[in-house]
Amino acid sequence: MYEHDVIVVGAGGAGLRAAIAAHEEGADVALVTKLHPVRSHTGAAEGGINAALREGDDWELHAYDTMKGSDYLGDAPAIETLCQDSPKETIQLEHWGMAFSREDDGRVSQRPFGGLSFARTTYAGAETGHHLLHTMYEQVVKRGIQVYDEWYVSQLAVTNEDDPEERDCHGVIGYDIQTGNVEGFVARDGVILTTGGLGQVFDHTTNAVANTGDGAAMAYRAGVPLEDMEFIQFHPTTLPSTGVLISEGVRGEGGILYNSEGERFMFEHGYANNEGELASRDVVARAELTEVNNGRGINDEYVHLDMRHLGEERIIDRLENILHLAEDFEGVNALEEPMPVKPGQHYAMGGIETDENGETCISGLYAAGECACVSVHGSNRLGGNALPELIVFGARAGRHAAGKDLGEAEISTGKTDDAEMGEVDTPVEPGAVASDDDGAVADGGATFADPTQTVEATLEAEHNRVESLLEKDDGIQQAELRSKLQKSMTANVNVFRNEDGLKQALRDIREVREEYQDVYVNDPSRTFNTDLIHTIEMQNLIDLAEAITLGALARDEFRGAHWRQENQNRRDDVWLKHTLLSWEDGTPQLWYKPTILEGENKTYEPKERSY
Repeated sequence: MYEHDVIVVGAGGAGLRAAIAAHEEGADVALVTKLHPVRSHTGAAEGGINAALREGDDWELHAYDTMKGSDYLGDAPAIETLCQDSPKETIQLEHWGMAFSREDDGRVSQRPFGGLSFARTTYAGAETGHHLLHTMYEQVVKRGIQVYDEWYVSQLAVTNEDDPEERDCHGVIGYDIQTGNVEGFVARDGVILTTGGLGQVFDHTTNAVANTGDGAAMAYRAGVPLEDMEFIQFHPTTLPSTGVLISEGVRGEGGILYNSEGERFMFEHGYANNEGELASRDVVARAELTEVNNGRGINDEYVHLDMRHLGEERIIDRLENILHLAEDFEGVNALEEPMPVKPGQHYAMGGIETDENGETCISGLYAAGECACVSVHGSNRLGGNALPELIVFGARAGRHAAGKDLGEAEISTGKTDDAEMGEVDTPVEPGAVASDDDGAVADGGATFADPTQTVEATLEAEHNRVESLLEKDDGIQQAELRSKLQKSMTANVNVFRNEDGLKQALRDIREVREEYQDVYVNDPSRTFNTDLIHTIEMQNLIDLAEAITLGALARDEFRGAHWRQENQNRRDDVWLKHTLLSWEDGTPQLWYKPTILEGENKTYEPKERSY
């Protein structure tokens, strides 16, 4: 059994920043992560960090761009917090030694990104996330913060009161990948989930294999609502063969999109008459697929992204990594020929419902980064807003978990008396999202005066689950189930969605869940057992795939990244509200809460969104 004041689960950008902030408040902090910190998926973030740093720009312009980009589903208090805090957090990274790209006069460089009214995206070549990770990991090492790397956290230790708002989180249970031991971690003050994205729900994604939505799924089963899960961002420029990301920085530097007829279609076909390739990501992704569907795609699959006209010197100075990606994965020399690109799953706008201090409705449980939904991005995230989200809200969650009073948050968590309940007309009954022995609060949690006892009880249940998986020697393997789930999600819950496809996805998800009851681990070993980890992750993918699809089926409008064939208009009179899913005795229950458009000094009035 290990014990610390604050346990941070995950060691990407949000986790590292949370740990540093908690340590600065005097807390004994530990990072528990299934990957070494510098292998975190944050390292694949190529683009940059949006921050209002220059004369002529300010946080209010950044906030307006972010609200517009969200298609007016972002919450003003969270958006304004992000935009106010991002400049000082970015400057802090520079003071810690982050190697930002610079202008000839020594100032940190900034370039245009999609949906921005000002060139406010700071960057470090095309490897911004990589530099950010190393910069903050150096600070973690310097401070002597404990890092338990290659530990897979599979369960939260939460008391089992009937009302989630009366529950307490006292720690986590982790599987030591190197030894095969299952151990408990007691958190005296708080647990912060910073586990990143859920891209492995889809089979064409920019996300790493490790991005299986672990934190969101664990919090959901513990009783925290998931918010706005239907909103999935499909990045317009990924490599067709692998899903590897081609940075928006290419378009920010002046890269051009062409169809098979050599047309610059963003302008020539009227998708974005003003901003063209620098429209928001949802607009560009839909435009590309529309070109393909209308017979103007290349090989009926992709379009071309051309940066040759930028010149070799500029490309090597600012985008050198893109040359290597294009050559390594597509065999293309981007100095001499255009790159093939198509939309791929990239980011989840939804996640664990939190306030702007990272708090959830369970006392002692926090979340930050992509696994959380503080509701900065609403229905569509602007490029360059993910990395500031990590550092801004990671820092706030770390300080708050360590006992720092940051003031009363303006976003409430959990259901209220005014919450609007909803139902989803689905072709099959929802059923339980997880099996009886999955360690969810209703079955595996316990209430004890001593937090250590709660962790010990959850540890015993989780140890038994792991042993039962390893001892079973026949059934179905997770790889078969994962492939089936991913293919259905990519086919039916992609950029373009319709009712029949969403209902088919639900049928497929629930068939996979039923088959998962007979899953077994083919590898019986106790050390470095990736088959065991993938099998546990598979349950998380099932839960989150269902949450995404239920939200998408319920929201019968077109907003941001969520396009519905039957309802191709934004319906503010009905849908200016957040979708939430709660775990109710093993069954997802849908409900809603209003969007907060009233900010510090202004109210953001919904307008037609055009670029």
